[in-house]
This record gives sequence, C-alpha cells and structure tokens, in this order.
Amino acid sequence: MAALSFLDARSKVLSEVRARRQTPPVEAVPLAAANGRVLAEDIPADRDYPPFDRSMRDGFAVRAADLPGTLHLIGEVRAGAVYTGATGAPGQAVEIMTGAPVPAGFDAVVMVEHCERPQPSSIQTDRSLTSGANIARRGSEAPAGKIVAERGHRIDYATVSLLATTGHATVQVYTRPRVAILATGDEIVPVNEQPAAHQIRNSNAWSLAAQVERAGGVPIILPVAPDTRAETRALIEQGLQEDLLLLSGGVSAGKYDVVELALADLGAEFFFDRVLIQPGQPLVFGSARNKFFFGLPGNPGSTMVTFELFGRAAHDLLSGATEAPLPLTFARLAKPFRHKTGLTRFLPANLSCLEITPVDWQGSGDVPALSRANAFLVADSEKGDYAAGDLIGVLLK
Repeated sequence: MAALSFLDARSKVLSEVRARRQTPPVEAVPLAAANGRVLAEDIPADRDYPPFDRSMRDGFAVRAADLPGTLHLIGEVRAGAVYTGATGAPGQAVEIMTGAPVPAGFDAVVMVEHCERPQPSSIQTDRSLTSGANIARRGSEAPAGKIVAERGHRIDYATVSLLATTGHATVQVYTRPRVAILATGDEIVPVNEQPAAHQIRNSNAWSLAAQVERAGGVPIILPVAPDTRAETRALIEQGLQEDLLLLSGGVSAGKYDVVELALADLGAEFFFDRVLIQPGQPLVFGSARNKFFFGLPGNPGSTMVTFELFGRAAHDLLSGATEAPLPLTFARLAKPFRHKTGLTRFLPANLSCLEITPVDWQGSGDVPALSRANAFLVADSEKGDYAAGDLIGVLLK
C-alpha cells in the first residue's frame, strides 16, 4: 500500500470512523462525574440568561441622556437584591454593584472610578455613555429555550459551569469506549518482573492505558502476545470484543512481525499501513469484525505519538463526540533546528510560554527523554532548516 502523508492518514481515520461508527449507549451521571464525558443530550437554557438587565460594573445606574453632569443619588442596589425605590427620573442615579439588576428607568451604568462624590447625595462625571453601556441585557447571553450545549460536545470545566447554571444535577452522557491494548513480542515481560539483558518491561501497554484514560476511555490491558501467528490471532480476537483495539509492535517488516498476518487471518480490511512521519512510519489502521484497530509501532515514542495523532481521533469519535480536535499550535524556536525533509517529524521538546526547545534524545526508544519533554516539536516535511526565532508547529503533550 502507498504511504500516506500525516494529514491524509489523519483524514482517512476520521472519514472511516465517521462513516462506520455506531451511536454509543447512554447513561446518566451526576454532575460531579461529568467532566471529560460526552453529552448525549442537547442542553437548553431553562430561562433567559441573564434573567434580568445585569450591571457589568460597580458604579451608578444612570440615564445616558443625563451624562455628563451632576446627578442626585436616590438609593443603592447590590447583587442578590432588587431595587424597590422610585423609577429613575431625569437627573437621578442609583449606586449599583456588579451583578445587580439595573433598576427600571435607567439605561446605562457609569463606572465608579469615573465619578466623583461632591456630596453624599450626589455624583459627578465628565463621561458620556450610550444607552446599554456596561449592562448585559436580559437574554443577551442565551434566551430561554436556546440550546447552549449540543449532544456530542465533550464536557470541560466551562461546560460543568454551564450545566450547574442551568440546573443539571445529573446529565445524560455516552458510555466510555472500552479500548483493548495488546502489546506483542517475545522480548516483553510484565512490569513487576526482572527482565533479562535481552528483554524489556511492558511499558507501552501502560503508557497507552494512561493515554486512553486521559482521553476518557476505559483501557483493557491484555496479556502480551508472543511472536507466533496463532497466539497473536487468538489475543486479537479477544481484543476485538471491545470498542477499539490498539496493538503495539509487530507491524514492521521483520521475520517475526506477525500482527498483519494474524489480522488478515481474521478478514481484516486495511486502510493504510505506512505514514510519512517520524516516529511512527509503520502504522497500520484497519477494521475487522466491525471494530477498528491500530497496529502501532513498538518503540515507546512511536506508540505515544501515533496514538495521539490517530488513535485518539478514532477514540474521540467512537465516544460519541462530534469533533476530534488535535492540540496543535505554534511557538518560536529557542535555537536553530535542522532535519531531513520528506517526513513530518514529532520530536520531544519543552514549551515555555511561546518558546520551544528541542530535547536531546537517542530516538523513539528513549523513554527518559520523552518523560522530560512537555510537548512535541512538529517539523514540516517540506522545510528542513529553521533558524532561532522561527515559528514551528507544536503538538501539546
């Protein structure tokens, strides 16, 4: 199969999953457990927001037509209270606090710092205001009945605030995807075992489990698959019982890389098996028995990067989310950087404010370097040389 560019491969993942996914089951959760979940219902405003003309500043409720000038102070209103005095008349003002309802007859709020108090019962200002200044009009944020959060939206802390504001002590969400994680290779031993010189501990399964959990899924770590076609096939069948299968290792062109053969035995459809990125070129994406799978390269850096770029996109859509955003931004390089063109590279780096510094590393097996990084520098496949101060892509970690 022809190798795909980074963007083409990601587009392929999104299009295939959107076309074939099924709507997940729905469950009700308390608001305290809603963060990170995906809404399974539209959320309407239960009343006008704000429910009254609300002052946006500490100051004085006035008639805009009276400014500038000296006004007679007739009362006070604070947040949580309602002014019950006379309706505003020409030349009058009411002291008002942020969040308080604007009394009838007044159409603007002049800020307290723009006023003087020549006498306790009067204020003076040289400011002019237009009608509505410093007032959030009733229903201007959302009129009653308007959908303020849509089904398929992933809940974050701001959405939690919105749910609380609209009175949702519980909320309908989609169930979390169950993601099977299958590490492959005779060289892999459990974390709690002492590896021989030719062996490594099963770090990939645990890093993937952490990434899946952070994405909002339920990780299911399967036993390690040895380098035999039959045993690998049996464990793949077990993994295909879940919503998504992530395999780590065994997808290169080596004599004992049997993952693709085992998948083919199960009637797998392969959408691509190589992407023009580093790390992570030998990446497999496909479907078997109506479930999606990724064959991720076995080096830890490759596994981490390819899940964030591709596996997480599939996971997000399978969770019921409408979108699968990728946290890419730009920063200025702290020092010159050079790479060979032809591949989009995702290399460990440290982002500090708007400046990024590459982390020295020994390749995608260098776990200590990966753990020191807080981001990935994204080097364009068509640009080889970057000077200090140049803008370069950044994938947030």
